[in-house]
Amino acid sequence: MKGVIIKSTGSLCQVLSKNKQIYSCKIKGKTRLMNIEFTNPIAVGDRVEFSFDQKNQIGLINNIEKRKNYIIRKSVNLSHKSQVIASNIDLAFLIVTLVRPITSLNFIDRFLVQAQAYGIDTQIIFNKIDLYDKKLMSEKEKYQKIYEKIGYKTISTSIHTQKNLDKIKKSLFNKVTVFSGHSGVGKSSLVNLIEPGLCLKTKDISDYHGQGVHTTTYAEMFPLSFGGSIIDTPGIKGLGLVDVDVDLLSRYFPEMLKASHNCKFTNCIHLNEPECNVLNKLKNGQIAKSRYKNYLSMLEKNTNYRKNNY
Repeated sequence: MKGVIIKSTGSLCQVLSKNKQIYSCKIKGKTRLMNIEFTNPIAVGDRVEFSFDQKNQIGLINNIEKRKNYIIRKSVNLSHKSQVIASNIDLAFLIVTLVRPITSLNFIDRFLVQAQAYGIDTQIIFNKIDLYDKKLMSEKEKYQKIYEKIGYKTISTSIHTQKNLDKIKKSLFNKVTVFSGHSGVGKSSLVNLIEPGLCLKTKDISDYHGQGVHTTTYAEMFPLSFGGSIIDTPGIKGLGLVDVDVDLLSRYFPEMLKASHNCKFTNCIHLNEPECNVLNKLKNGQIAKSRYKNYLSMLEKNTNYRKNNY
């Protein structure tokens, strides 16, 4: 039989078959060794082939189909590179907040680079806007201009006002969409608002109008009544650039890729090479300083390049 992983807790996972039945399955021993660079051999969204033992009511996953894409995070287990959060994604919603908690531009750019590398369409949702004062609202609008200018769609919302909820639902229709971001940005609360029947767990706290932050410990896929599926994920603390070719890093910044066509050298990495069009655009304010700064941070951390070496 064939199906898709809708939840994985390590030793066991749940598979949704093509006939819409859910089966509890184990992972075949040989299959466990397929992705040794990751802490988890299987992830939500994986398409698999499996057999099912009716007598013992347990299935066995025999094969994992090749992933078209995936989102990863740094593993807490230092003996492994990373953990696959979800795979085979049509759309990613990056949920960010400028307060309780603060999402940094560096985190946003790292996520976007990873998604860009795999061709995953990404939209940025600025959540909890009911908490923003004039200063934070101005900051949010500044961030929106940065990302909308380079082609990313942004949406502002709040679970209290339900602002732009219809826009979010429209984007979700008939897609497999992953909801990602730091712990506490309101992913599960937002999913509950979009699909009230899911009743995802939230933690009762007092510092956000009595509302909760999500307590998701494992990624899980949920069907949407109006078409499509949502993958709710655990909060991400760190994002590595595993599987991203750092020599091609600038190509995952859309505005830098566009500008690089007019660089003097085809292998320009935009540090201080002569006649670098990216640096010209940066100087003229056509490329955001925050984006370039985060590009340098990723480049240096992953290649040990130094700007003063050029």
